[in-house]
Amino acid sequence: MNKLCNLHNLIAYHHKCVLSSVLATSLDVVPPTWVSVSVSLFFFPLSAADIISTVEFNHTGKLLATGDKGGRVVIFQQEIENKNQPQFRSEYNVYSTFQSHEPEFDYLKSLEIEEKINKIRWLPQKNAAQFLLSTNDKTIKLWKISERDKRPEGYNLKEEDGCYKDPNTITSLRVPVLIPMDLMVEASPRRVFANAHTYHINSISVNSDNETYLSADDLRINLWHLEITDRSFNIVDIKPANMEELTEVITAAEFHPHQCNTFVYSSSKGTIRLCDMRASALCDKHSKLFEEPEDPSNRSFFSEIISSISDVKFSHNGRYMMTRDYLSVKIWDLNMENRPVETYQVHEYLRSKLCSLYENDCIFDKFECCWNGNDSVVMTGSYNNFFRMFDRGQRRDVTLEASRENSKPMQVLKPRKVCAGGKRKKDEISVDSLDFNKKILHTAWHPQDNIIAVATTNNLYIFQDKVN
Repeated sequence: MNKLCNLHNLIAYHHKCVLSSVLATSLDVVPPTWVSVSVSLFFFPLSAADIISTVEFNHTGKLLATGDKGGRVVIFQQEIENKNQPQFRSEYNVYSTFQSHEPEFDYLKSLEIEEKINKIRWLPQKNAAQFLLSTNDKTIKLWKISERDKRPEGYNLKEEDGCYKDPNTITSLRVPVLIPMDLMVEASPRRVFANAHTYHINSISVNSDNETYLSADDLRINLWHLEITDRSFNIVDIKPANMEELTEVITAAEFHPHQCNTFVYSSSKGTIRLCDMRASALCDKHSKLFEEPEDPSNRSFFSEIISSISDVKFSHNGRYMMTRDYLSVKIWDLNMENRPVETYQVHEYLRSKLCSLYENDCIFDKFECCWNGNDSVVMTGSYNNFFRMFDRGQRRDVTLEASRENSKPMQVLKPRKVCAGGKRKKDEISVDSLDFNKKILHTAWHPQDNIIAVATTNNLYIFQDKVN
């Protein structure tokens, strides 16, 4: 047991490449500068199991969970702010780490099931414990994260070492007491939701009623109750009778943040369907279809691939939704289906490189996106460990880099620019010099503060805004 705990601690510190940095302006403005303030870096030889596959803040932002390809979940806890050092308020330390999923084998289909954590979703806190859902390709688990700082002592029927006493030797009764002990964080599985998906699960989303959640795979979406594990309700099924007629797959799905009857799902064809569960039990007929007509001038062999939506997120106020395809981020008004109200180019300079990106399979990378706390700024990742932020109000954007070279305390993170062609300026990087093996697929934004988490392979970077 001690060896297992030591291994988990090592893994946790392996993930704890935590770079806290500083953002220079208020919540609704994209920052011109970032500054490192606190760094705890532990770089170990990288293995495939250590690659971070999902990042998620809880509803208060005090906890941050990461999942990796090895099936592990590492939870970081925000340190209590020191009034003498407010610049260190975004420092997160390891709180708990546990093995969520193990590799399995489906003997009926002769199929290996990876332990990789595809998604983590926190449930709103209702008592002292925290609950989260984690999923791999086939199985979803509900975990309880609880603290224990007292232990019982003074049993009547057993010794302190756990051995039971001879009943004939018991001559009196005593009341057991709780005595203080070192804080212990326990992660225990409370529910296992399995055997409901034929294809790989790509999304889970908790409903605003806090009683149900959905899980989506390539062709179906299921609705679960958090208390019932042996059955789910199929609410979307796009599988054709003849699989040769299959033209699109489901890529992401999410519940509306306030309307428990509404959810959306995106497809590999670049469309988003909004469904209302009040209309029918099986939501094969959507209520709204969001699709932007393709620009004929940009039509190419790769058009269908790069139009595939990799992530969809509702805004916190529920009025908008954001989608991420390969080259851009789009903001949609739920009241307007024919085109997005905003479009932001993430790395348009890669359009001329699509052929080589297709050959090395990078064109199939699935980038996530996220909103800031008041929906005024959106963020998503790119290659070369770059990540992009777009200010919706001022129409400004910035490109920043998360790397160990920027890890010195109080070091300014300079905005980066990519030169697509022509004469390259001094501070620009050539598009031919980009490292496509370094990519930021997973990002998360603190729900209340300007604190963001960015995952690059096995490293987790955390940035915060500037404190004057």
